[in-house]
Order: sequence, then C-alpha cells, then structure tokens
Amino acid sequence: MSTFQDLGLNQDLLQAISDLGFTKPSEVQAKAIPILLEKELDLVALAQTGTGKTAAFGFPMLQKIDVNSRTTQGLILSPTRELCLQITNELKQYGKYCKGLNVVSIYGGSSITDQARDVKRGAQIIVATPGRMKDMINRRLVDISKIEYSVLDEADEMLNMGFYEDITSILSHTPDEKNTWLFSATMPKEVATIAKKFMNNPTEITVGSKNVSSENVKHEYYLVNSRDRYLALKRLADLNPNIFSVIFCRTKRDTQKVAEKLIEDGYSAGALHGDLSQNQRDLVMKSFRNKQIQMLVATDVAARGIDVDNITHVINYQLPDEIETYTHRSGRTGRAGKKGVSIVIASKSEVRKIKGIERIIKKTFDKKDVPSGMEICEVQLVSLANKIHTTEINSEIDPYLENINSLFENTTKEELIKKFFSVEFTRFYNYYNNSKDINQSGGDDSSSYNENATRYFINVGKKDGYDWMQLKDFLKEVLELGQDDVFKVEVKDSFSFFNTDVKHQPKVLEFFTDFKQNGRFVNVEISEDRGGGRSRNRNKRRDNRSSSRSGGSRRSGGSRNDRSGSGGNRRSSSKNSGNSRPRQSRR
Repeated sequence: MSTFQDLGLNQDLLQAISDLGFTKPSEVQAKAIPILLEKELDLVALAQTGTGKTAAFGFPMLQKIDVNSRTTQGLILSPTRELCLQITNELKQYGKYCKGLNVVSIYGGSSITDQARDVKRGAQIIVATPGRMKDMINRRLVDISKIEYSVLDEADEMLNMGFYEDITSILSHTPDEKNTWLFSATMPKEVATIAKKFMNNPTEITVGSKNVSSENVKHEYYLVNSRDRYLALKRLADLNPNIFSVIFCRTKRDTQKVAEKLIEDGYSAGALHGDLSQNQRDLVMKSFRNKQIQMLVATDVAARGIDVDNITHVINYQLPDEIETYTHRSGRTGRAGKKGVSIVIASKSEVRKIKGIERIIKKTFDKKDVPSGMEICEVQLVSLANKIHTTEINSEIDPYLENINSLFENTTKEELIKKFFSVEFTRFYNYYNNSKDINQSGGDDSSSYNENATRYFINVGKKDGYDWMQLKDFLKEVLELGQDDVFKVEVKDSFSFFNTDVKHQPKVLEFFTDFKQNGRFVNVEISEDRGGGRSRNRNKRRDNRSSSRSGGSRRSGGSRNDRSGSGGNRRSSSKNSGNSRPRQSRR
C-alpha cells in the first residue's frame, strides 16, 4: 500500500491528511490502520519513537467512534503531560472535518475542575496521563465504563515510570469487550505482562526488530577520562555549530550542574528534570521547541514522551543502566526519515557496556576521537563563512554604508576578509590554542586493579534496598563526588564494596565516622578485596562484627551523629573548578 487512500480511510480523514501535507503512510501506519479498520481486535505494535504511531491508532479510532454521541468511547493513556497534549492536538487536526468531535486531554499540573467540565460537555475521546486519570476516576469525574477502544501509547515508558498499578486500576473500570491497542518502542517483560493480562489473543506487528535502534541513527562513542567529560561535551558542541540536541544525565543533580556550566560558558542550554515545577518545564520545552535552546540537558524520566522534530544529536553524557533506556534516548533523533547521531561520552570502564548495547540494538558504535582545538577552529570558521554567504542582504543597512566604507577605504579585500573572520576565529583560537588531547586509548580496564584506587567495605546491601546503581548514587551524593569517582560497586545481601581514587580515601573514611542512616550506623572500612569476589567469607564475618558493633559502641559525641543519608547541607559552592574558559558569546 503506497497511499492513504489505499488504507480504507473515509473522506473526512483523507481531506485532513491532504491539508496536513501527508503523502505516504509510514510503515507502522501501513501495517496497523487496515487491520484496525477491518476487524475488532487487540493489537500490539512495536515501533520506534518518531515513526508515526499517533496516526496509526488515531485514524482508526476517529473513523470508528460515533461523533454524534456524547459518550466517551476512546481512552488513550500516555506517559507525560507533553505527549498527552501532543496526541490531543494531532487528533484534533486529524478530525478537523469530523463535525461534533470533542477530544479532551487530562493531565496533572492543570485545573482538575476545568478538565472535568470539558469531559462533561461530551468527550468521545479522552487522552490522559495515568496519575491524573486515576484521580478523576476515584473522584467520579469521568465515566469510562462504556469505552470501546483503549490505547496504551509508549507502554514501555509508562511502565518504566512506575505506572503499572495506575494502569491496572484504570483498566479495571473499562468493559472487558473493548479493543486494546498497545504501542511500544521496546518489548520488555513488563509490557508482555500487560499484554497477557489485559488483552485477548492480540495481533502483533513489528516495524524493524524488537529493541533495535532506528536505521536513521548513527551511533558513536568518544573515550575520555571521566574528569574530562565536560571538556569533551563542549568540544563536540563546538564541532557542530548547528547542533540541536538532548544531553542525557543520570541524576537531577548532574543535569542541573551540566546545564548551568554550559550556560555559564555561553552556550544556549537549559535543564529539564523532576525538581522543576510544571510551569518551569513548560517554559523550557517551549524554548527548546522554538530552538531558543540548542542543548537540552535532561534526565530520562523528565524527557520521556517528549516529541520534538529535527533533533540532530542525542548525547549520552552518562550511560543509562538499562539498554531499553538507551534505545529510547537514541530514538529522540533520526525521526521522520531524517538522519541523526547518538553519541556516548565514555570512560574506559564503560566500553564493555557499549559492547553489550551493540549486541542488543544490532548496531555498531563508531569509535571517534574528540577533535583537537585547531579542528574546531577550522569548523567554526567555515561555518561562519557559509552563514555569511547565505545571508540575505538587508537594504536597511544602506544609510550607514558611507561611514563604514570610510573606515576601510585603505583596506584591501583580502585584509578586510581576514579582519572580519578574525573576530570569531580569534575567540576560539585563544581558547583552544595549546589545548590538550583528552582522548583515551584502549578499551575496558574494569577487570584490572588500579593501584591508585582504594576499595572499601560498607555494611549495607540488597536487604537495605540497594542495587549497585542506587548505592553508587547514594555514595556520590553524600560524598559530593563525580559520577565516575565511585566505581566497581558490588552489592551483596547485607554488605557491599566500592572503589574511589586513593585521593578521596581520607574524605570517605572521615565522612563515615559515626554516620547514621535511619538510626543505624553505616560502617565503611578499607577492604582487602580487590574486586572479583575474593575474601567473601572474611568480609561476611566482618559484616557480622560491624553489625553488632553498630548497636551503640561507636559513639564519639561528634556533630555527625545526626547527619542523614541524603548528605544534609553538605554542598560544594565551587563552580567549573579547573575547567574555566573565556565566556563564549551566545549562539
């Protein structure tokens, strides 16, 4: 099937499609729309973000509902407010010729009374985030007992965000005989569980392969020392003057810190994370969509469901723990048939993880070198020349030309060009001249013992609710260390191990003197275990001794007795230590 006319859509929808300028359905649309129009069935559709999934379920739902009825017939659940609003707007565009159609969005951060009033006026389709939808159901402000079609959009992301119980509760208020259409980029076990529990023998369609990255995305990694990540990020930004990117960090603190440093260095950047108010999030996203922000630094949770076209680069400032999360990150670029690049700024210990991602997404990462200062100067100079060459002449400048020409009447054309371009070139040259090579050679060195590292024993483990990532983030937070300053974290049932550079040893041991968390002493000691699981029995015995000792004998009466596990007010006031540069003019 090569046109929308071949899919079986009615004239009202085809007219809207023509107005929107759509000419050819995407693969997921070509596969899903005829099936959903022809039969009443449950469907699981696996396709990457940006492949046109909204139209794939939106057109069939619009054609099947009765616009003359005020009964709610369709429910679409999506993970975030941004995606909820986007789906609503797209459905309204698709159904612009469907007289009487009312599509209402329900989401947190806005008046629940106004949303309830919009629903009461007669909403054939509700697009909602799970949390707000569950709240409105509990308040009896919506009735979904007669819906005929339910859609779980970005199902894997909703489950990753912890909405399983909300989705279960919401669907329990819907009729058993409805059709459920599940759309997802990946198929983790949790999505399969949802399909099994709430769907009846669903038909499955797949665009590409499960968990496989888009063909339009090129994957690259740059190997640097962990302390040079930010320097690498700036060089990659300078190497791509027209960059329009999302930069992913693992924690809210790192996200805010990187964004602030970029802004301080003159880049057009902004932060998006869970500590921002909804109004702040909306302002940041509006600026990003309008390209007033070129570099959006975000956490995975905050960025989920964001659908912005023309993103040129996704930069993994830190790799995620789950491979599915990397797939979602890289899916932010290379959309709607356009090319994109997914970049990883990696330390040596992360090379093994990159190889694991390659096996799952069935793509090979190109190892690239962080550019030298002179390479960046050349790129910036050529970019400026192209920008000047393509700039349209503004005739309003004519009255000022006489004075300008008088300044350069004794200047040759060659000298004038040199002077003009030197304004921008000199700024980059002065910064990057004699800049060091920050590339690291080699691969995974995580199995070798670093003589400059100290390995520690700590008497918390899985029984205390930690996995390796949570323990690493906890240690990084309370010790105020960088993401890669805590490494080789190994979590057992009742105790764990971790490494830091030997220079941090006094700080670590001093901090955990009489440190209490939830009323219990947390004991940290230097371990003889170099990693790899040796000395387990000895350390188990040590854990028992530490636990018994934590009953109250290790009290010094110092001020740390009341410190909490969150690090209290221990915050560094330093900014950009060791990485300062002349302030860059805003792009």
